[in-house]
Amino acid sequence: MAPASSSARFYRAASYKSEDSVGYLMKRVIGSIVHQVDRRLEVHGLTSAQWGPLLHLHKMGRTPVAELARGMQVDAGAMTRLLDRLEKKRLCRRARCTEDRRVVQVEITPEGEASIAEVPAVLAEVLNAHLAGFSADEWQTLKGYLLRMLATGEALREAEDREDEAAP
Repeated sequence: MAPASSSARFYRAASYKSEDSVGYLMKRVIGSIVHQVDRRLEVHGLTSAQWGPLLHLHKMGRTPVAELARGMQVDAGAMTRLLDRLEKKRLCRRARCTEDRRVVQVEITPEGEASIAEVPAVLAEVLNAHLAGFSADEWQTLKGYLLRMLATGEALREAEDREDEAAP
Protein backbone atom coordinates (compact mmCIF):
# COMPACT_ATOMS: atom_id res chain seq x y z
CA MET A 1 0.00 0.00 0.00
CA ALA A 2 1.48 3.32 -1.04
CA PRO A 3 1.36 6.29 1.32
CA ALA A 4 -1.47 8.73 0.81
CA SER A 5 -0.71 11.47 -1.69
CA SER A 6 -0.77 14.00 1.13
CA SER A 7 -0.04 13.51 4.79
CA ALA A 8 -2.76 13.66 7.40
CA ARG A 9 -2.99 16.88 9.41
CA PHE A 10 -4.19 15.56 12.76
CA TYR A 11 -1.25 16.91 14.77
CA ARG A 12 -0.02 20.51 14.92
CA ALA A 13 3.27 21.63 16.44
CA ALA A 14 1.65 24.43 18.43
CA SER A 15 -0.84 22.14 20.14
CA TYR A 16 1.12 18.88 20.20
CA LYS A 17 0.90 16.86 23.41
CA SER A 18 2.80 13.59 23.60
CA GLU A 19 0.03 11.99 25.69
CA ASP A 20 -2.31 12.44 22.69
CA SER A 21 0.13 10.86 20.24
CA VAL A 22 -0.91 7.49 18.80
CA GLY A 23 2.77 6.50 18.87
CA TYR A 24 2.99 7.26 22.58
CA LEU A 25 -0.26 5.41 23.26
CA MET A 26 0.84 2.37 21.23
CA LYS A 27 4.18 2.33 23.07
CA ARG A 28 2.34 2.39 26.42
CA VAL A 29 0.07 -0.48 25.33
CA ILE A 30 3.08 -2.51 24.18
CA GLY A 31 4.83 -1.76 27.47
CA SER A 32 1.82 -3.01 29.39
CA ILE A 33 1.62 -6.18 27.31
CA VAL A 34 5.35 -6.89 27.68
CA HIS A 35 5.16 -6.31 31.44
CA GLN A 36 2.28 -8.77 31.83
CA VAL A 37 3.90 -11.41 29.60
CA ASP A 38 7.22 -11.06 31.42
CA ARG A 39 5.48 -11.49 34.79
CA ARG A 40 3.84 -14.71 33.61
CA LEU A 41 6.99 -16.09 31.96
CA GLU A 42 9.27 -15.26 34.87
CA VAL A 43 8.59 -18.72 36.35
CA HIS A 44 10.00 -20.19 33.12
CA GLY A 45 13.14 -18.04 33.36
CA LEU A 46 12.32 -16.08 30.20
CA THR A 47 12.08 -12.38 29.45
CA SER A 48 10.44 -10.74 26.44
CA ALA A 49 13.88 -10.22 24.94
CA GLN A 50 14.47 -13.97 25.18
CA TRP A 51 11.17 -15.58 24.27
CA GLY A 52 10.74 -13.46 21.13
CA PRO A 53 13.79 -14.84 19.30
CA LEU A 54 13.10 -18.35 20.60
CA LEU A 55 9.54 -18.21 19.28
CA HIS A 56 10.87 -16.95 15.93
CA LEU A 57 13.34 -19.85 15.78
CA HIS A 58 10.60 -22.30 16.75
CA LYS A 59 8.44 -21.11 13.85
CA MET A 60 11.11 -20.46 11.22
CA GLY A 61 13.76 -23.05 12.06
CA ARG A 62 17.48 -22.49 11.64
CA THR A 63 18.05 -18.83 10.77
CA PRO A 64 21.09 -16.64 10.06
CA VAL A 65 21.88 -14.46 13.08
CA ALA A 66 21.69 -11.29 10.96
CA GLU A 67 18.19 -12.21 9.74
CA LEU A 68 17.05 -12.95 13.31
CA ALA A 69 18.37 -9.56 14.44
CA ARG A 70 16.47 -7.79 11.63
CA GLY A 71 13.30 -9.71 12.48
CA MET A 72 13.61 -8.77 16.14
CA GLN A 73 14.53 -5.17 15.23
CA VAL A 74 17.75 -5.16 17.24
CA ASP A 75 21.31 -4.45 16.20
CA ALA A 76 23.88 -7.19 15.67
CA GLY A 77 25.70 -6.44 18.94
CA ALA A 78 22.53 -6.71 21.02
CA MET A 79 21.60 -9.95 19.25
CA THR A 80 25.06 -11.40 19.93
CA ARG A 81 24.76 -10.60 23.64
CA LEU A 82 21.26 -12.07 23.77
CA LEU A 83 22.35 -15.25 21.98
CA ASP A 84 25.28 -15.55 24.40
CA ARG A 85 22.77 -15.62 27.30
CA LEU A 86 20.44 -18.05 25.51
CA GLU A 87 23.33 -20.38 24.64
CA LYS A 88 24.52 -20.28 28.23
CA LYS A 89 21.01 -21.46 29.22
CA ARG A 90 21.27 -24.12 26.44
CA LEU A 91 18.13 -22.74 24.74
CA CYS A 92 19.77 -22.22 21.34
CA ARG A 93 23.01 -22.90 19.53
CA ARG A 94 24.98 -21.10 16.85
CA ALA A 95 26.92 -22.72 14.04
CA ARG A 96 28.77 -21.52 10.96
CA CYS A 97 26.94 -22.10 7.70
CA THR A 98 28.58 -24.93 5.75
CA GLU A 99 28.03 -23.15 2.41
CA ASP A 100 29.32 -19.74 3.55
CA ARG A 101 31.53 -19.70 6.64
CA ARG A 102 30.94 -15.93 7.05
CA VAL A 103 27.31 -16.66 7.94
CA VAL A 104 26.46 -17.74 11.46
CA GLN A 105 23.17 -19.55 11.89
CA VAL A 106 21.21 -20.08 15.08
CA GLU A 107 18.72 -22.79 15.95
CA ILE A 108 16.57 -23.61 18.93
CA THR A 109 17.55 -26.59 21.08
CA PRO A 110 15.17 -29.15 22.58
CA GLU A 111 15.58 -27.28 25.89
CA GLY A 112 14.61 -24.07 24.11
CA GLU A 113 11.54 -25.73 22.61
CA ALA A 114 10.48 -26.88 26.07
CA SER A 115 11.08 -23.43 27.57
CA ILE A 116 8.74 -21.67 25.13
CA ALA A 117 5.97 -24.24 25.20
CA GLU A 118 3.79 -21.96 27.33
CA VAL A 119 4.54 -18.73 25.43
CA PRO A 120 1.64 -18.88 22.93
CA ALA A 121 -0.89 -19.51 25.73
CA VAL A 122 0.54 -16.65 27.80
CA LEU A 123 0.49 -14.30 24.81
CA ALA A 124 -3.11 -15.19 24.03
CA GLU A 125 -4.13 -14.70 27.68
CA VAL A 126 -2.41 -11.31 28.01
CA LEU A 127 -3.67 -9.98 24.67
CA ASN A 128 -7.21 -11.11 25.44
CA ALA A 129 -7.00 -9.40 28.84
CA HIS A 130 -5.92 -6.15 27.14
CA LEU A 131 -8.81 -6.45 24.69
CA ALA A 132 -11.45 -6.93 27.38
CA GLY A 133 -14.55 -4.96 26.47
CA PHE A 134 -13.83 -5.00 22.73
CA SER A 135 -16.32 -6.65 20.41
CA ALA A 136 -15.04 -9.01 17.70
CA ASP A 137 -15.78 -6.30 15.12
CA GLU A 138 -13.85 -3.68 17.12
CA TRP A 139 -10.90 -6.08 17.44
CA GLN A 140 -10.88 -6.67 13.67
CA THR A 141 -11.18 -2.92 13.03
CA LEU A 142 -8.28 -2.17 15.37
CA LYS A 143 -6.12 -4.76 13.64
CA GLY A 144 -7.07 -3.26 10.28
CA TYR A 145 -6.09 0.24 11.40
CA LEU A 146 -2.75 -0.97 12.74
CA LEU A 147 -2.02 -2.93 9.56
CA ARG A 148 -2.84 0.16 7.53
CA MET A 149 -0.47 2.30 9.59
CA LEU A 150 2.22 -0.37 9.27
CA ALA A 151 1.81 -0.58 5.49
CA THR A 152 2.01 3.21 5.20
CA GLY A 153 5.14 3.27 7.36
CA GLU A 154 6.75 0.54 5.26
CA ALA A 155 5.92 2.45 2.07
CA LEU A 156 7.51 5.58 3.56
CA ARG A 157 10.64 3.59 4.43
CA GLU A 158 10.82 2.11 0.93
CA ALA A 159 10.51 5.61 -0.57
CA GLU A 160 13.34 6.83 1.67
CA ASP A 161 15.49 3.86 0.64
CA ARG A 162 14.89 4.66 -3.04
CA GLU A 163 15.82 8.30 -2.41
CA ASP A 164 18.99 7.22 -0.59
CA GLU A 165 19.96 4.94 -3.47
CA ALA A 166 19.36 7.71 -6.03
CA ALA A 167 21.40 10.29 -4.11
CA PRO A 168 24.92 10.89 -5.47
